[in-house]
Amino acid sequence: MRLGMTRRSFGLGALALATTPATAWALNEGQARKLVDGLVGAINKVIDSGKSEARMIREFEQIFRRYADLSYVAAYAMGSDGRRATAAQKKAFTAAFTGYISRKYGKRFREFIGGQLEVTKVKKVKNYYAVTTLAKLRGQSPFEVSFHVSDRSGKDLFFNMYIEGVNLLLTERTEIGAMLDKRRGDINAMINDLKKAG
Repeated sequence: MRLGMTRRSFGLGALALATTPATAWALNEGQARKLVDGLVGAINKVIDSGKSEARMIREFEQIFRRYADLSYVAAYAMGSDGRRATAAQKKAFTAAFTGYISRKYGKRFREFIGGQLEVTKVKKVKNYYAVTTLAKLRGQSPFEVSFHVSDRSGKDLFFNMYIEGVNLLLTERTEIGAMLDKRRGDINAMINDLKKAG
């Protein structure tokens, strides 16, 4: 087991605090809801479009770029290994990671075809807002998809997402750690793998 993975495991308690961005003083409930209303509207439009999977995935990537704090999510996913990455590697990783999560979660959202996401509640949690939506799909019981919204980047963006209780940040941190382990800590090889993953 790599030392990087040991550090990740050892520091989970402290690192979990990173899921709550440091400053979000200007953001209010109405703004958080407005962001997720826009996000949900964009997702619903894509899943109702009848376009091919490849076209939908491209559009989901645009949605992630518009509504998600991708630099934060990517940095969290890379974790302690980010400290040894060069600026060029961080940039390449963020680009590859954006494509990866767009493909991965775009395919998940594509399962919503014929259904709909609807905002149901907004709750302040420390210094961010949790905006809960209900996914209503044909032939399935409704389930919750929650978005955590902050303005830490200077814009109102979501920085984490829960689908049926599964935490995007922690899931992707584990996935990237496993990919690095497979490549014996080689960041460039992991980035190349990431471009094909999802």
